[in-house]
Amino acid sequence: MNDKLSPVLAKLMGLFLLGLIRTLTGAQARWLGCPPKAEQRIYFANHQSHADLVLMWAALPEELRSITRPIAAKDYWTKTPFKQWITTAVFNAIYVDRAKTGDQDPLEPLIEALTNGDSIILFPEGTRGNHEEPQKFKAGLYNLALKFPGVVLVPAWINNVQRVMPKGEVVPVPILCSVTFGAPIALGVGEDRGEFLARARQAVMDLRES
Repeated sequence: MNDKLSPVLAKLMGLFLLGLIRTLTGAQARWLGCPPKAEQRIYFANHQSHADLVLMWAALPEELRSITRPIAAKDYWTKTPFKQWITTAVFNAIYVDRAKTGDQDPLEPLIEALTNGDSIILFPEGTRGNHEEPQKFKAGLYNLALKFPGVVLVPAWINNVQRVMPKGEVVPVPILCSVTFGAPIALGVGEDRGEFLARARQAVMDLRES
C-alpha cells in the first residue's frame, strides 16, 4: 500500500466505522463518575464480545480516541490482513497473546504503551464471558496499577454489546448500546491483589444499574 495513501485510508476508515458503529448501536457514552479528560488512564471494562473493543473506541470523544489504545487479542485480530490493518492503522491497538509461552510477559506491550504515555482500554477478565456478571479479574490490572501509580484507573460497563455481535456470529444486529464510565479507583497502600481485583470488579458491576 502506498505509504502516503495509507494514513488517509486509515482516517477515512475510522470515520466510516465511527458512523457505522453509532448507527448500529448509538455508542452512547455516559460519564457518571468522571469527565472525559485528556489524562493518562487505564479504562477497564466487562468483556462479552469482540465488538467491545470497537464500541469502547467509538464511545470516547475524538480527543481521547487519539491518545487511547485498546487491547486486542493477537490470535483473533491478526487472522486476516484486513483485521490486522484495522486494528493497527485505525484503532492503534496493542496486541496481546492470550496464551503465555515460555518466559514471555503478556503485560510487556501494555507496560511499553503506558511508559510511552498512552492510555489503554483493558478487559481484565482476559476472555469473553457469557454471563451478566463479569468473570473474576486476572492479575494484569493489579500489576499495572502497582507499576504505574500515577495512571488514573477508570471502570466502565458496556451494556448490550453481546446482543450486537453474539459469540459465533459474524453479522452485527442493530441494537442500542452504551458505555458507562464510573468514578476512578486507586490501589490502596498495602492492599493485596485479591482485595483490589475484587473491588475493581465490583466497581464495574456497580455501573450496571447506573
